[in-house]
Amino acid sequence: MKMKKLKLKITVDRPIGYTDEFGNTYPINYGFVSGIIGGDDEEQDVYIISSKVDRPLKSFTGELIAVITRKDDVEEKWVVTSKEEQLTLEEIKNTVHFIEQYFDSDIE
Repeated sequence: MKMKKLKLKITVDRPIGYTDEFGNTYPINYGFVSGIIGGDDEEQDVYIISSKVDRPLKSFTGELIAVITRKDDVEEKWVVTSKEEQLTLEEIKNTVHFIEQYFDSDIE
């Protein structure tokens, strides 16, 4: 039996090209899911990874395909992509490395 993927609407607060206070420039869109609270008591953070998206966005609707668990932090990061798009764990790992390199993370 195939499980139905969870469809999510993401508000993008760090679009492609955003640079954070530590000097990290985001090569992908990053945002949050309104109404779902993460481990840091803030709205759930989401990486948007899709070959169909190559520009900064304000919002995105896609499917949850992975969860990144940080062993040395209280947060999980969700990974969302375009409907019907498939990504390998290696593709996800390489794409989020710009931030996850600073954490001890597992991808499920």
